Amino acid sequence: MASTLDGIKAALEQIVRDPKYHDVLSLVKTARNGAVYGTKVRFPHALVMIFLFRSGTFRQKVGLVLRATRHHASNLARFASIYKLTMMALKRFGPTPGKEGPYDSFFAGLLGGYFVFGGRSPRTGKISSVNQQIVIYIFARVALALARIAVKPGHGLPLVSAEPLHSRISYYAWPAFASLSWGAVMLLFKHHPEDLQSSLRSSMTYIYKDCDSWDDLRTLVWHNK
Repeated sequence: MASTLDGIKAALEQIVRDPKYHDVLSLVKTARNGAVYGTKVRFPHALVMIFLFRSGTFRQKVGLVLRATRHHASNLARFASIYKLTMMALKRFGPTPGKEGPYDSFFAGLLGGYFVFGGRSPRTGKISSVNQQIVIYIFARVALALARIAVKPGHGLPLVSAEPLHSRISYYAWPAFASLSWGAVMLLFKHHPEDLQSSLRSSMTYIYKDCDSWDDLRTLVWHNK
């Protein structure tokens, strides 16, 4: 029995090390890493947000945490697989076979984003809140990166990427961005809370609205309601 297992293990190790299987196995590991990362990121976030801000029984909350975690993990695994497969296809069948094109990553991301994060739920017809959070997270990082590139010497816009504007903008940009972002979100929460993303609205309600009401010392200090 032990010798049979050793033989199977040796055969698998040989396949894993064989360069001709590299592309196929890289797809397997891409999906695996997407799923693992999605689980690591979503599980603690969902655990905290759902148990703090959602009503329901313990069993219902656990179910929501597990569903959100599974959804995030599966979506990242699917996106990573579509991206990797598209990149491989473009490299093989593109204008210069065997070489990646300068915009291959953009088209691969475009395809994965459309099919994985751009769709609506077939059951409810709504956009998943988990997908909204992921896309908003990505968009914010893209916006920050583009803002940095805009003032990057040799790469950015002609006027603002040169001195002395480059240094001055780089120094003051983040404080201005932070203050405008918080000013805008507080204004929206005050007058249009229904248009904010649900988890953000829940946390802001907890901090800024529920603080105005209590019945006794218990609901003032220990329990929110």
